[in-house]
Amino acid sequence: MDLIQNTPDISAYLAASDVIDHEHPLVRTTAATLSADAPDAYAYAKAAFTFVRDAIPHSYDTGDLQVTWRASDVLGRRTGICHAKSHALVALLRARGIPAALCYQKLGVVHGLVAVKLPGEERWARQDPRGNIPGVDAQFRLDREQLAYTARPECNELDYPVLFAEPHPAVLQCLREAVDRPHLWQLLPTDL
Repeated sequence: MDLIQNTPDISAYLAASDVIDHEHPLVRTTAATLSADAPDAYAYAKAAFTFVRDAIPHSYDTGDLQVTWRASDVLGRRTGICHAKSHALVALLRARGIPAALCYQKLGVVHGLVAVKLPGEERWARQDPRGNIPGVDAQFRLDREQLAYTARPECNELDYPVLFAEPHPAVLQCLREAVDRPHLWQLLPTDL
């Protein structure tokens, strides 16, 4: 699948915002810790991915009722759904000058992913920091995708090819409006 930037300016995929708050001290400290043992951008990106995937549980898996959406809150509270975890990973990547985008799949609801563009790579590579559970084995890969889920067209599922510099407004609105995770499940969009 050809991935399409929703803005041609690569600097948009390095920018900080209210959601992707990579200038926040907690994001900066976490990025510094992860980069200590990372000799290059690839090693750092893989370490950041593994950290978000493994050290920040998906709130559904743990039964956590909190809804997080800002990257620093995801890191601070150590919880989030796929979208929130994607925001955290994008912030950690951008904190080290690695272009990162948000992208989505249409499954039963819209599922959040990340795309990364490492130095020397011609194409973006999608990654899924959702968190592994039995039957899910997402891995950081550049040679081929190994996401948590594969979209099944026969079930009306699909991969959206657009790479967003900021969260899609429909996703961000439901994250901000949800009072808890069960409420969030009622609000999550089923399509973009």
